[in-house]
Amino acid sequence: MSSSKSSSPKHAVNNNTASGSANCLRDRLAAILPQGHKFGIHHISTPPTRTEPLCAAPPGQRPDKTYRENHFLAVSIYPREGTAPSLKRASPGAEPAKEADTRKPALVFAIEVLIFTTAYQTTLFVSKADSTGYLHLLNLPKGAPSLIRRVCATFLAYLLDHRRRNHVQSIVNLFARAQAQYLFPGSVRNKGKHVLDDRGLVRWWCKTLNPLMEGLSREPWASTKAYLLVPGLEEGESRAFIPRTTASLANWVVGHPLERISHYTGEFDWVPPRCLIPSYPDDPKSRFRDELDEEISKRKRDIGAWKSVKSLEQFWDMMAFRQECSSGRMTGFVWLVFDSNQPSSSSAAPPATDLATPSTSFSSSLPSSMPATPPRRRGDISSYTPRSTPVKAAAAPPSPPPKVSRKKAKKKLSGPVVPRAPKVKTHARSYLVDRPTATAYYYWPPEGRGDKMVDEAAYKRIVELLLHLDFSTIDKAIGSSRRWLDEAGMGEGAEGGTVGRAIISDSLGVSGPPPSATGSSVINLTGLIRRKKASESSDTGATHNQNSPLKVLNGLPAEPQQVNILGANLVRKKKDVAGLDSAGTSSR
Repeated sequence: MSSSKSSSPKHAVNNNTASGSANCLRDRLAAILPQGHKFGIHHISTPPTRTEPLCAAPPGQRPDKTYRENHFLAVSIYPREGTAPSLKRASPGAEPAKEADTRKPALVFAIEVLIFTTAYQTTLFVSKADSTGYLHLLNLPKGAPSLIRRVCATFLAYLLDHRRRNHVQSIVNLFARAQAQYLFPGSVRNKGKHVLDDRGLVRWWCKTLNPLMEGLSREPWASTKAYLLVPGLEEGESRAFIPRTTASLANWVVGHPLERISHYTGEFDWVPPRCLIPSYPDDPKSRFRDELDEEISKRKRDIGAWKSVKSLEQFWDMMAFRQECSSGRMTGFVWLVFDSNQPSSSSAAPPATDLATPSTSFSSSLPSSMPATPPRRRGDISSYTPRSTPVKAAAAPPSPPPKVSRKKAKKKLSGPVVPRAPKVKTHARSYLVDRPTATAYYYWPPEGRGDKMVDEAAYKRIVELLLHLDFSTIDKAIGSSRRWLDEAGMGEGAEGGTVGRAIISDSLGVSGPPPSATGSSVINLTGLIRRKKASESSDTGATHNQNSPLKVLNGLPAEPQQVNILGANLVRKKKDVAGLDSAGTSSR
């Protein structure tokens, strides 16, 4: 597979204009990465590109104009000398390798986020996330917070802050489905990788996204709300996955926000269920929606109604019997809804005569570089009633326009042939950045772009290459990481590495062994036990029992124990057994 050359302007370009983006993301990650360790931060992104709309439009309406960005973040470590074996066997008598040769990068984590933007909404969809399991080579203290969880939450907060638009809703959406490996082939054979089951993965994602609801995002939001839906489980069972914090009870809701996040529900009295379900790549609910669309013909799709499913509640009830959510499997759907500043009454419902121009109060609150979002369409037209144009009875049919010949007269060329002077290309020009930063449909600031910006074709080639490598052992992981970084053009170069600044300790705040499973420490009394000497065992009778028990705690002798001796009148002698019956019982 050929590499994407950074010198070609049509394929890839080093994002020099977004150096502030790299510094901003690295500063955020350095604040949570462990102190004294070097990490490689590799962020690849694509510019906003026109794509298919997420949701189908109601009958008689145009679909939303949608743009898509791809963001891929990979984190690598540099194992210390001695933790990772060398790729080549040293020859006898050869000099020891230098530190630069032994400390080669090894990928430990990667996440892919797709950003869909319209005039009404910004959606961050977490497509894939995976780890190789080699993070234990850093020898971090046991019981320390999960480094992968903190990196994932910080990256999402970084994208969320730099895509915020006034009066536009922002959403973080994902579905949690357990799988052995997503992005790193062969990593499942690594014994250091901890693969979670379905329940553990849903709980892990809820705990990862919860800091975004509790202040990790630096932008002010008018309101925030998180939703969790696990098809097939009751509300009480689903609440067991929500983190138990002081604010989680008010921040989390068991259910879905599909009716709330759709702008169609605020414009029409009734919206078909198929127009409320977004279509993401490799999404189980999207595949179910496509199967339901096959039940109806193309002519009846204008009505917008399915044959078997009539409501969203019925849709989710049937999702519990799908292959992804049944047969012992569990899939969790999570939404984080961030509402920006609420629009004023004058901008929310402009008059029909001013539909072409946005209101003054709405545009004045936006930055000067960001154009105003177009106003909402009129909601006085029913979505299930087709539009009809009244025909005047007295009007005569219009006459067809006269035919105009479209043939152009060919121009006769005459005179000497003058050759064009060749143009010398002195520098590479990036055609990827030749687009506006802010439009009515997306906001694309330089601070929110990746270190490496490529087009769609190069991005797919880079991600596909990662799926054909091997990360089963540390030797193969280092070799595969080096090949992927070279092919993607994300070598060390001028960027170098990021050194963490966070002081990582165990859950108790001190270095030491982790607590036991029951939460209480084990008391060892081996040094406090004194055995009885041999001279003390020479006495008999009461003197022998005076020092019992044999083990004395804390160096203090135990209290002397009294020996009960039965008198002769209290002992009953055994009678003669000559007169027993045949059943074996006494004949008394």
